[in-house]
Amino acid sequence: MYSRHLSLASVAGLALLVAACGPKKQDLPPPPPPATATTAPTPTPSAPMTDPAVGSSLVPGSLADFIAQAGSDRIRFAYDSYEIDQTASGVLTRQAQWLSQYPSVRITVEGHADERGTREYNLALGDRRAQAAKNFLAAQGVATARIATISYGAERPEADGADEASYAINRRAVTSLGN
Repeated sequence: MYSRHLSLASVAGLALLVAACGPKKQDLPPPPPPATATTAPTPTPSAPMTDPAVGSSLVPGSLADFIAQAGSDRIRFAYDSYEIDQTASGVLTRQAQWLSQYPSVRITVEGHADERGTREYNLALGDRRAQAAKNFLAAQGVATARIATISYGAERPEADGADEASYAINRRAVTSLGN
């Protein structure tokens, strides 16, 4: 009889344990209010500009818009030079005009060189090219606090090759948005 009472007590204890571990009543949030007949007006997105030459949409303030308006995001330099020529001057002037429309945009001007010369010389030349572009933009009214510079020297060539055409492509300063 003792084992029967022990067995009943075990079953009763197990039932209490299972009941205690079961899901608890949860407080549910009140139901949402019924929907009303009024709807909030949806804002009309501004229409992106279309570049007729490309035939695609340009988002105002984007890199594609910057390149389309300025004509390029890069300028080229003569051999062993960091002087801004007439072509580069035109591109930088248009870049400055675009930047005046977007005063919160920060840029980084990257200076590059071709592979001729030592690593140290090319880094210094790339720096002088980036600084020349920065100074030109600043003279056009772009705040210098918005312009960072970096030199890659010959480390990031745009064109592979050891010929004058490749060298000419690699002698550049590139303006990139953000930093």
